Order: sequence, then C-alpha cells, then structure tokens
Amino acid sequence: MGELVKIIAKALVDHPEEVQVNEIEGTQSVIIELKVASEDMGKVIGKQGRIAKAIRTVVKAAATRENKRVVVEIIQ
Repeated sequence: MGELVKIIAKALVDHPEEVQVNEIEGTQSVIIELKVASEDMGKVIGKQGRIAKAIRTVVKAAATRENKRVVVEIIQ
C-alpha cells in the first residue's frame, strides 16, 4: 500500500524525486507516512483537503482486501 501512495503522490507533485513513503506496520493497522517537498504540500492536500481525502479513500479500499486498517499521514 505504501507503493500505491508513492505512485499517486509522484503523479501529483512537481518534484517527484523528493517523495518519500515510510510504512509502519502493526498487527492490525498500518501507518503510511507521506513526505513531499514543501512547495508540493498544497498539491498533495488539495483545496479543503479533497485530494488528501481521496488518497486516503483509495488506500483504505485497498487495505480492506487485506483486512487491515490504514492511516495515511502527510508530513513535512
């Protein structure tokens, strides 16, 4: 699922080489940390958080197939 977030984020930003994804796995849940360049934060978050919400929705749908809970955090 980290790879899915990375592909989506690289398609959105101006500096795809600065996209970093860190996956922290627990027993029932997975935390995915997405880090992008500061200039690209607005593009990943979107107006009123719509793009960030869409990314979370897609990842949550993929996680449902594996019976896991996923949290996507966008950090700077």
